[in-house]
Amino acid sequence: MDESGFWRLLEECRPAAPDPDGAGPAAGLIGMLVAGPLHAVIGFAEQLAWALYRLDRWQFGLQPKGRELSGDQYLHTRAAVVATGRAEYDRVLIDPCRFIAYAAGPVSTESLLYVPDEAYERISASSGTGGPATTSSRTPT
Repeated sequence: MDESGFWRLLEECRPAAPDPDGAGPAAGLIGMLVAGPLHAVIGFAEQLAWALYRLDRWQFGLQPKGRELSGDQYLHTRAAVVATGRAEYDRVLIDPCRFIAYAAGPVSTESLLYVPDEAYERISASSGTGGPATTSSRTPT
């Protein structure tokens, strides 16, 4: 999966209405990835990792009033930026001050981080290949 395909898939699965639980895109993404080939899941995981990595810059760690984000909060906030789609993601990359809005409120897009693992587990279980991924009991909190 290339970068354009990644953003297109995210856009297709983003809920049309506000999603206070943040679970909307994850369920749709998992469904679409499971319906495709395994290499699409791997490609999605690689693109998600790259998008999160690009947001791992010291400028994003600077918060007003000396507030620091924990490691998990920082990761979940970056996932929230990715979940908004490519246009906003690109704006945040250009203007790190936009990141503060995502860090200031409750972030509930942690489930996006588990999409590749969940899709891989379902594909492995349905194909009978088993493997270490089928024994995971990780669930988003």
